[in-house]
Amino acid sequence: MGAAAPPVDAPLVLIGRAGRRRVVLAVDAAAARAGLRPGLPAAMAQALVPGVAVHPADPAADAEALDRLALWALQRYAPLAAADPPDGLIIDMSGAAHLRGGEGAALADMIGRLAACRIAARAALADSRGAAHALARYGGRPALVVAPGQSAAALLALPVAALRLPEEMVEGLRGLGFAHIGELAASPRAPLVLRFGPDLGRRLDQALGRRDEPIDPVRPPDGIEVRRAFAEPITAAEALARQTGILVADLCARLAAAGLGARRLDLLFHRVDNRIQSIRIGTVRPVRDARRLTRLLCDRLETIDPDFGIEIMSLSVALAEPLGPRQMVSALAAEPEADLSGLIDRLANRIGAARLYRLAPVASDVPERSLRRIAPLAPPTGETWPGHWPRPSRLLARPEPIATVALLPDHPPARFTWRGVSRRVARADGPERIFGEWWRRDAELCAVRDYFRIEDEAGERFWIYRAGDGEDAATGSQRWFLHGIFG
Repeated sequence: MGAAAPPVDAPLVLIGRAGRRRVVLAVDAAAARAGLRPGLPAAMAQALVPGVAVHPADPAADAEALDRLALWALQRYAPLAAADPPDGLIIDMSGAAHLRGGEGAALADMIGRLAACRIAARAALADSRGAAHALARYGGRPALVVAPGQSAAALLALPVAALRLPEEMVEGLRGLGFAHIGELAASPRAPLVLRFGPDLGRRLDQALGRRDEPIDPVRPPDGIEVRRAFAEPITAAEALARQTGILVADLCARLAAAGLGARRLDLLFHRVDNRIQSIRIGTVRPVRDARRLTRLLCDRLETIDPDFGIEIMSLSVALAEPLGPRQMVSALAAEPEADLSGLIDRLANRIGAARLYRLAPVASDVPERSLRRIAPLAPPTGETWPGHWPRPSRLLARPEPIATVALLPDHPPARFTWRGVSRRVARADGPERIFGEWWRRDAELCAVRDYFRIEDEAGERFWIYRAGDGEDAATGSQRWFLHGIFG
């Protein structure tokens, strides 16, 4: 809309038709604060809030945008994702959450990335699709992870509207005195089904995990995928591993033809009970080595429960990057550097990529700010740590307070107590004065730390500091802390 766009804080509503009436279909935060809500007649909304910005709704564009979000979730978070109209996504994170540091970390990352795009979102992870749908919308928290087996209990206090029932059915249940799902679940089923039809029991069973609700996953329109269907369902782990190898070989041939390498693969297992189980693996570099990819996938086969059998297996590329032909290395050439990417891939797919990193220097004199985590195979940053004062091999996550006996202002402690153990100082070197970074915040304008390297009578060496210069209270609290341990 450019310059014609309304101010950010101006109320805005989208108008559509419900039968022959023009009604409000959606409101922004400013319009909601002004008292407008979906379902109001358009004329009433304009009368209640003069100057409200009114725009026609575009359901087709909304559905297209939701499909794009589902594709984004598929490529980034899970091998099974689908649009859940009109305003949601359904994502099956089984077999993929470990790649994002766990379920809670994956939800937080997802909500944060959507917020960066000015999309307000809430998310819930539960045992069933119906439970996750209800808890995301009525659970009252931006991100909620329900422990396995606890979803049914978490639903009982939610309103009956959380069951995805038609509005008229919700009103009918309220008229009978049913306010919460727990009251509905404790009531005899037959009279309710007789009055409201089978949809009530079906939605209740889906939410409580008593009935499966398959996901029809979205697939990239130009994605690379191979499939194998079996005349007889297979269950043995050896058979699953053998078919995985066949699928990987077929997929690598197609990747080679396209000049691509896989960065993320999804292996889907379609069971005879119409449920889909999945494995997702990732690599730090583009790969189309069939043996390597097969090994990564087979390492995760233990997470698959074939139940009564797998009738279809499909392998698709969720993320690919260009990968050209590799040059052969001559036996007369210098020995190439060791390739650690295979080891990193195996570890990352077992414990999560977020737990693998290496430390890189940062241009800062403050010790806890002088390093950052980077990817294991990231190129050198070009920064180095200062060499004029040695640094401990182990830096504590937070400096820990110690009790000391010391002469002020420039002398190291003669004795200190850390974690209940009293130690006599045999040798010391220092002080090394480190000033606060005044450009970060005003509190560091005068702050200083005096660091000492000390060795106790047992030969253990520590890195301690005094917060302040030992004289002026404006420079720090004058308390002592232990910050690191020398190996």
